Amino acid sequence: MRDNYDFSNSVKNPYAKKLKKQVTIRLDEDTVEYFKGLADAKGIPYQSLINLYLRDCAQSHRDLKMQWQ
Repeated sequence: MRDNYDFSNSVKNPYAKKLKKQVTIRLDEDTVEYFKGLADAKGIPYQSLINLYLRDCAQSHRDLKMQWQ
């Protein structure tokens, strides 16, 4: 390993805006199992599937309709 490195010609990471942020979220077990089953059928990791679903909701400005009874 070198003592010094020259970063004067370095390039900014073009994918930096697409980096993911780790968060902790509590989900019901049946919700996680639903997405795990769906992810297995689609052949992708379940966390990626949940991210895709949430991103779709955010991009389409989907609003939650709740009615209290």
